[in-house]
Amino acid sequence: MSIDWDKGSGRIEAGGKSLEWQSWGRPEAESPVIVMLHEGLGSVGLWREFPAAVAEATGCAVVAYSRAGYGFSDPAERPFPVDYMTREAVAVLPEVLRAIGAAQYILLGHSDGATIAAEYAGRVKDFSIRGLILIAPHFFTEPMGLAAIASAAESFATTDLPQRMARHHADAEATFLGWNEAWLNPEFATWNVADVIDYIRIPALVIQGVQDQYGTRAQVDAIAEGSYAPVEVLMLEDCQHAPHLEDPTPVLEAIASFTTRLQRIEAAGPVPA
Repeated sequence: MSIDWDKGSGRIEAGGKSLEWQSWGRPEAESPVIVMLHEGLGSVGLWREFPAAVAEATGCAVVAYSRAGYGFSDPAERPFPVDYMTREAVAVLPEVLRAIGAAQYILLGHSDGATIAAEYAGRVKDFSIRGLILIAPHFFTEPMGLAAIASAAESFATTDLPQRMARHHADAEATFLGWNEAWLNPEFATWNVADVIDYIRIPALVIQGVQDQYGTRAQVDAIAEGSYAPVEVLMLEDCQHAPHLEDPTPVLEAIASFTTRLQRIEAAGPVPA
C-alpha cells in the first residue's frame, strides 16, 4: 500500500502494522521528500503547524507518520525492547520509505525520531537518503536525561498529562508507558548507539536547545566530531527539548538553508576526476 498524494492523509502498512500518515505539498522530480520522524511521545498531530511550515520554507513535499503505538496508528506490543529505536530504523522505516515511493529523501527527526533517522543512515545502505536533520538526537543515556524521564512518570500520574495526550493518541496510557518503561528499564542505563555515527556518509544538520532537559551538548558533539560527512550545528539559547516549537524561526531558517545547499549539490552532480 503506497501513499496517495491527492488525499493528503491515510494509512500505510509497515512493520506488520497500519500506520497513519499525513502529507504537505506534492513531490517534484528534482526535490527530495522530507520525512518527519516524531519524538518518544509524539505523533503526526503533535508536530502541530511545523510540517506545513517546513514545506513552505523549503519548497519540498513533507510526509509525517505515527509509529506503531502512537497517534492513531495500530497499537504496539509492550514492553518496548531496549533496542526499539534500532528495530524501527532497520525493520520499519525501510517499508515506510517504500510506501512513499520517492527517489530521494531528507530524514527529519526529533528526539527518538532523530535517533531512528541517524540509525537508518548508519545501518541501512540506501542512496536515496540525501541528508539528515536531527533535532535533539540522543545516542547514549545521560543521568540527567534519565532523571527527566523518571520525572515525566510522576507528571503522568499526578497531572492532566494523560488527558492532554489523549487528544493525540488512541491509547495515551499505553503510549506513555511504552516509552517511559523502556527508558527506565535498568538495562537502558548502558544503552549506546553512537557507533552508527561512524557509518553516516551524508550531511547532517543538528539542532538542540541549550537547556534541553533530556540531553547535554555531548549528544551533539558526538556526531559533529565523529561523522565523516559535514555536520552543521545550531544551538539555541532559552530552548529545551523542542526548539522547533519553542523557537521555530531560526529552526526553519536553518532547515531551509540546509535543504537548499543539498539541492544545489545534487544539481551540480559529481565533481570531475
